[in-house]
Amino acid sequence: MIPRMTTSDLGQCGPAREGFGKRGVELLLLQAPISYAAAWDLQTHLHRERVAGARHDAVLILEHLPVYTLGRRTTPSDWGGDPALLQAEGAQVQHVNRGGSVTYHGPGQVIVYPILRLTDYARGVKQYVQQLEDIIIHCLLAYGIEGQRRDKTPGVWVTAPHEAKIASIGIRVEHGVTMHGIALNVHLDLSPFSRITPCGLTNCRVTSMTEVLGQPISVATVKRELADRLSSLLGIDWLPPSLNTEISQTQ
Repeated sequence: MIPRMTTSDLGQCGPAREGFGKRGVELLLLQAPISYAAAWDLQTHLHRERVAGARHDAVLILEHLPVYTLGRRTTPSDWGGDPALLQAEGAQVQHVNRGGSVTYHGPGQVIVYPILRLTDYARGVKQYVQQLEDIIIHCLLAYGIEGQRRDKTPGVWVTAPHEAKIASIGIRVEHGVTMHGIALNVHLDLSPFSRITPCGLTNCRVTSMTEVLGQPISVATVKRELADRLSSLLGIDWLPPSLNTEISQTQ
């Protein structure tokens, strides 16, 4: 059973840009943070229907309530192996089927989950990951932040005022349709990252747009900026969401 979503939970996606893109994609832009479980139910529902050809491609843009997610390559040394230690501060711990190791999600971090038929957008996983990195890099440039990619390590880094990771990427492709995606640190508490080895990278410093610029950044505005960059770089027109449901904030 999928979570229910009210119109107040959704941002205004606006009309499709006439003549701009060739693919119609549903945009579900959520305003308030939701639990990982609620987002997972929604993501898997959209994925299942897309695989069956029962709906358009879709993109979820949202924030999570505090949660540590452990990808398929996570080792006990990356997070300590004891869920109680991470849950002591009020965060959930969730094993997930994406690639990569452990990371943290919380309010102030923008999450993008594209549910796309991969071959319509990229020649393969490597090119798709590079496209996601490009989307983040272009979004950061709109704020005067220079983001960089690293070979063989998905994500985006900055070098000023110090070298640090500002965005993570972890994906899964199942039956030709993508899941999971982007996590961009905008305006959030970074202390939970100190309790893990982020993405399994030793001595990996994590930063946010607010920390880099030295001033608060609007999370809502970054959500819209990422939606615009997705539309531009992947050549898509946004469609309004077809779901008539209500998302639980506490599931």
